Formats: sequence, structure tokens, C-alpha cells
Amino acid sequence: MLKKLLCGAAVLMFANNVLADDCAITVKSNDAMQFDTSNIIIPASCSEFTVTLEHTGQLPKQAMGHNWVMTTKANSQAVASDGMGAGLDNNYLKPNDRRIIGATQIIGGGEQASTTFSVKGLDKSEEYIFFCSFPGHIGIMKGTVTLSD
Repeated sequence: MLKKLLCGAAVLMFANNVLADDCAITVKSNDAMQFDTSNIIIPASCSEFTVTLEHTGQLPKQAMGHNWVMTTKANSQAVASDGMGAGLDNNYLKPNDRRIIGATQIIGGGEQASTTFSVKGLDKSEEYIFFCSFPGHIGIMKGTVTLSD
């Protein structure tokens, strides 16, 4: 009996480690201009990280579109401001903007989109942020990205 309990505990420990080392996350957004998380932790063991954005609302992207954009905290406001002029056809992001680490397309209710980016060049001493670049949304729709040990 003790042997079965120990084996079960070992399986649970392994399962938790696998989940902790997962290099992907799903973030949900809605018609109330909210993400369902305010902090994303990227494990140091990941060489790439994938974010899938789901829009759980019903409004079309022209009215209440959302995307997921990652930059350094210092660059976030400038990227969002420059994106407004780029328009919906460019996902409210300046084309070829090197300040963007990862970004999804703008999506509307019931849609989803993903982005995969390299973790290799990220610096643990840097502050990173994610946000929605749809005009006016960065004020509410943002969070931090942390690199784990």
C-alpha cells in the first residue's frame, strides 16, 4: 500500500513539473475589455513560448477587437501609439516594428489566434508587458510577463 502511495506521489510530482515547464498558455479576452490573467510566467527552460488568445465575447473585431502584444515595459506605450496609425488591416501594429517581441492578429468574438516567439533573447532583468493594441485598450488590457529561473 505504501509503495502504491509513493508511486502515486511521484507521478503527481512529475505531472506538476511537466505543467510547470509548459511553453504555452491560453489567454482569454472578452467584450468587457479584459484579459483573464494579469501575469504570465515563462519558464527558463523554454526556447520558444506560444500564446493563444481566445476572444470569448460576441462583438466583431471592428467594434471590440483584441490582440495580445508583448514588448518591454518601456516600449509598450510607443508601440500602442504607433499602432493606432497602422489601422485594423495591420492589427493596430506598425509593420516590421522591432520593438514587438510577439503579437497575435486582432480577433473578434468567438475567434482565436496564436503567436510563438523566441525566449532566447529575453533578459530576466528587463521588465516585459503584454497588452491589447486596439485603440484605447492598453489602459485596461495589460499585464506583466515574468521569466522564471
